[in-house]
Amino acid sequence: LLFQILGAVILGFGIWILADKTSFIAVLQMSSPSLKTGAYVLIGVGALTMLMGFLGCLGAVNEIRCLLGLYFTCLMVILITQVAAGLVIYFQKEKLKEELSRIVGSLIENYDPSNDDERNLQDAWDYVQTQISCCGWAGAKDWESNKILINKSMTEYPCSCSNSSKDFGIDTDFCNLDVPVNGTATYADWPVHEQGCMDSVEKWLKDNLGVILGVCTGVAVIELLGMILSISLCKNIHSEDYTKVPKS
Repeated sequence: LLFQILGAVILGFGIWILADKTSFIAVLQMSSPSLKTGAYVLIGVGALTMLMGFLGCLGAVNEIRCLLGLYFTCLMVILITQVAAGLVIYFQKEKLKEELSRIVGSLIENYDPSNDDERNLQDAWDYVQTQISCCGWAGAKDWESNKILINKSMTEYPCSCSNSSKDFGIDTDFCNLDVPVNGTATYADWPVHEQGCMDSVEKWLKDNLGVILGVCTGVAVIELLGMILSISLCKNIHSEDYTKVPKS
């Protein structure tokens, strides 16, 4: 039952990644096919864990060694995969950081409120900037690469970045500067948050690192206990088979 609950949690997390349309996860999910693949992997692992939990219970109740062996093997494969994924993320964190910068940089550069095809992605990024009170990935200067703002001599700025009370409630599109300087401006003239979203995302990860590691460790311990229990049951069933043989 415990492994079925664990599988349901993993399955639900994968579905949440695919269904989320309003957070930073949504920006990554709609921009990077690798995150979508990861979500499908989570769904598959969750479904497999639930199935293995059922087979493990069936094997334990009915003393079926092959089911317990299959249960042990699948748990071992899942555990090894999780450890491998964790190591890849740890050793490739700089590449992942560069990939995030590339994804958000491309989104900012091509941000266009009139483009309905990218509306969901752009709304998700506006939501991130509004909720975290940040602007751009490294900072507000990132928005100077936006094609529309360049054409308008930077006399407009992203409303979702605004720290001005006059823009309260406006979380999408571009807002006009009150007094353009000689018809042109720079990001330094915008009434926006100075902090980039990268710092806020990293701070959130650091603040929640203990919880994330705790959950991962808990899952690994449960899987190890399941492996130990299944192999112990296999040995007990094996020994019982010999005691049940009639003596001549």
